[in-house]
Amino acid sequence: MLVNQIMNKSVVSVSPDESTSFAARLLNRHNIGSVPVCSQDGKLHGILTDRDITLRCVAAENDPKSTRVRDIMSTNVACVSPSDDIVSASNLMAQRQVRRLPVVDSGRVVGIVSLGDIAKNMPSKSGVGQTLNDISENIRSAR
Repeated sequence: MLVNQIMNKSVVSVSPDESTSFAARLLNRHNIGSVPVCSQDGKLHGILTDRDITLRCVAAENDPKSTRVRDIMSTNVACVSPSDDIVSASNLMAQRQVRRLPVVDSGRVVGIVSLGDIAKNMPSKSGVGQTLNDISENIRSAR
């Protein structure tokens, strides 16, 4: 099964020039934990997570109204292509310790695939369990 068959095509994104407070409200409004950071043409520049906001802005005692997304976003983004298979996506999630991947085609974000999307569609359910375990183990060992 391919990523384009299971990805969410309704992508909420934020501009690198937006304020962190705007991005936080966007995450809250859409009940999501991360958002791709894209230019107006849809080109991926980074990803912003609720954790980035908490640690790189709030805990650093920066003002969320004046701190720009570009200043706290993660730039080394793991992403997949719509034509990648979901097993490869699952493996990348485990390697990079992430639960969501932007789906990029010709440099533009065209979707998001989550561990939940993969779990519902993975041929081998044990593979998803192993991916989640790998993500969780790597996060615990990093602390």
